[in-house]
Amino acid sequence: MLSIQVIRENQLEVIRRLSMKNFDAAELIASVLELDEKRREFQKQLDELNSQSNQLAREIGILFKSGKTDEGNRLKEQTGPLKTRSKEAEASLDAAKRELDERMVLLPNIPHSSVPKGSSAENNETVYEEGTIPELPDAAIPHWELGPRFGIIDFALGTKITGAGFPVYLNLGAGLQRALINFFLDQALKSGYTEIQPPYLINSASGFGTGQLPDKDGQMYSIPEDDLYLIPTSEVPVTNIYRDVIFKPSDLPVKHVAYSACFRREAGSYGKDVRGLNRLHQFDKVEIVQITEPDLSYDALEEMREYVTGLIRMLELPLRVLNLCGGDISFASAKTYDMEVYSAAQKRWLEVSSVSNFESFQSQRMKLRIKDDSGKTRPAHTLNGSALALPRIVAAILENNQTDKGIRIPEVLVPYTGFSIIS
Repeated sequence: MLSIQVIRENQLEVIRRLSMKNFDAAELIASVLELDEKRREFQKQLDELNSQSNQLAREIGILFKSGKTDEGNRLKEQTGPLKTRSKEAEASLDAAKRELDERMVLLPNIPHSSVPKGSSAENNETVYEEGTIPELPDAAIPHWELGPRFGIIDFALGTKITGAGFPVYLNLGAGLQRALINFFLDQALKSGYTEIQPPYLINSASGFGTGQLPDKDGQMYSIPEDDLYLIPTSEVPVTNIYRDVIFKPSDLPVKHVAYSACFRREAGSYGKDVRGLNRLHQFDKVEIVQITEPDLSYDALEEMREYVTGLIRMLELPLRVLNLCGGDISFASAKTYDMEVYSAAQKRWLEVSSVSNFESFQSQRMKLRIKDDSGKTRPAHTLNGSALALPRIVAAILENNQTDKGIRIPEVLVPYTGFSIIS
């Protein structure tokens, strides 16, 4: 959530920068500022009434203490109407606060100054590309054919059990999944991340805290009877560990890694780009999360970007890094890098990781703060990244490493898989 002070002091700049997200904020911000003015007026009224009540109570106490009971009782008669007015002002203040909060949560995060302009993914900025795109034999096929051919992924069986977008991994395919998860976790632990095993269900307060609610409620699987949601990523439960927490500066940075299954409805997804493992309703992912001091969060973002690209290099996959434009970054993000790998059989780039800095957007919602030695508090900055999401990594490994003898396993994974080829 944006800070009302930032909006109040930089109204036109906030509107201009939110327009980079294809979001016309002018009317909403005018409404927010009007409600904020109303809230401040009710707060002023309440403060004045409370001040009068406190002054009256002191005077009554002095009169009774000095034996002037009649005068004290006459003065006491004024407290009733004053309390009534205070309750009315408090009710008006609470209503104004609720209405203000309802409007504030509709505003997306402000893009960082380094985010390029653009309305869609076509306007994303390529930071760099590296690696050699493999030349496959003429008989090369995409992963949705390789999986069934080698008996390692069964899409039809998943459809039978659940529906489209829920594949079943079999035999060496299941082993490859497990190997990748363990490899990613081990690398994160070596890089100073502490492992968390989070719940797969969250309450609405957690969804609100990290910005999935109310913006993405239609993209999450929900259990209305219990007011619970299946997690879209482990970022949500891991970051919400620190909801309503106040850190000392010496406690930071916090660095966590978590493996989880992830669940996304992906409503409206269709076409060739979602075939096979390219887009699923359930998939495995290892996630990294950081909580930092505000002035260090962009250093942390670069560190996380380099960490993720390092994983892709170890898997011997061609990669490119994109700086997402304003029209392509998420509701809650201030800046996002996408990491992509090249799928030689599909002849296209596949996104396998997004690394984002949310600045104080999530921490404002979660009341996640830092208190310095002087007692002053400020919001922390939160970041997260996929390190890595498995489906498209598996797709690229299978497609890029197919040979006439079978599918070669990247050397770094062999100690984890126990096999070097799928044949």
